[in-house]
Amino acid sequence: MKRNWSKYIFEFLSIFVAVISAFALNNWNENRRDRNAEVNILTEISNGLDKDIEDVRVNILGHKQGIESCRYWRQVVTGQDVNRDTAATRHYFSVMRDFITIQNTSGYESLKSKGLELVRNDSLRFQIISLYEYEYNVLNKFEEEYKEAQFHESYFDDFNDIISPHLQFDTLGNIAGIDTISFTSVEQNQILSCLWKVEINRLFILNMYSGLETKIEHIKKQIDEEIN
Repeated sequence: MKRNWSKYIFEFLSIFVAVISAFALNNWNENRRDRNAEVNILTEISNGLDKDIEDVRVNILGHKQGIESCRYWRQVVTGQDVNRDTAATRHYFSVMRDFITIQNTSGYESLKSKGLELVRNDSLRFQIISLYEYEYNVLNKFEEEYKEAQFHESYFDDFNDIISPHLQFDTLGNIAGIDTISFTSVEQNQILSCLWKVEINRLFILNMYSGLETKIEHIKKQIDEEIN
């Protein structure tokens, strides 16, 4: 009888160990799959953020050029001595130029489809959600929908009606410069008010871009640390 009990205990322990081992192995496999999926998605997000930073920096440069152009035309309107040839061409193009924002969201969409909790680091997960669901949306609305920030639509016609009659063109129809102009007080005030609004809004957008660039770089650094 003692031998039978020993046999039963041994068989029970063998089954118990086998079940626990199988359960542990299954958990290990699931954790490994989740970890691999997390790494793959975080890598995709990180690669997308690289491209987002490039887009942010291009737009930052464009808005800075727009501000420079506002200041150039302010000098023209107030009768200051400026380059009226090549500079006029460049600043005519840049002064009311609009920009769009392009975000690479494929990695984030993959994360949402698999479940946001796949990112185990709570702080990192919150920052990623905040970036894609809030910061990007705010920037998109301001850059592409906010009326005062649509410079070409809101201000170009008034600006162009006054400036274009004084532009010089070469034989191919390209802008070659601008005449010395004597503006009326009404024309001067109209252009200066447009330039003031454009510059103020560009400065505000640049402040948004600066904060966004810092946040993207911080999240990318955290992702790279999490992956490695």
